[in-house]
Amino acid sequence: MQAAQRPLSLLLLSAGVLWVQAAAALDRTQVLEQMRRMRPETMAILETRQVDGGTYTLGLFALSGDQADPQLRRYKLWKEYPHDLVVPTESVNCSTDGPLRVTRDDQAIYVRRLNPGGTVTPANREDHLVWWAACVPDQAGVDPSTLKAKAQELGYSTVLSESTEILRLP
Repeated sequence: MQAAQRPLSLLLLSAGVLWVQAAAALDRTQVLEQMRRMRPETMAILETRQVDGGTYTLGLFALSGDQADPQLRRYKLWKEYPHDLVVPTESVNCSTDGPLRVTRDDQAIYVRRLNPGGTVTPANREDHLVWWAACVPDQAGVDPSTLKAKAQELGYSTVLSESTEILRLP
């Protein structure tokens, strides 16, 4: 009798775990759908593209300046993936001699020196989309590879070296 109870107990326990996981996945899907419906009204859509599993949307909202340095801007990004939503707070420097974007993840802070109006590649495209939207909001969502003349008009050299400095978190 005990020999039969043990496999039955394991089966019931496994079924319970699967049910809890399925409920959690359903709740996560519902939460993501609610968040998608609650996009900020003032959000500028910078890019929408197809990725595995659906659509990726990059948006910028809550843009604000810095009282101490008018070249600094803070903002929130809306990174909507098919199965996730990430809303980090970031900053940029809009100065003509030191344009940059500062981002962060769980492991490091990334300081990306940019060349507005310069070459845009798949590796730096998001940096340029975000920088233009934060520094020159009327260019939000415009393909950054087409903005060389605008950058020169605003005083950017368009020949700065781009680089990334990674500051590892302890």
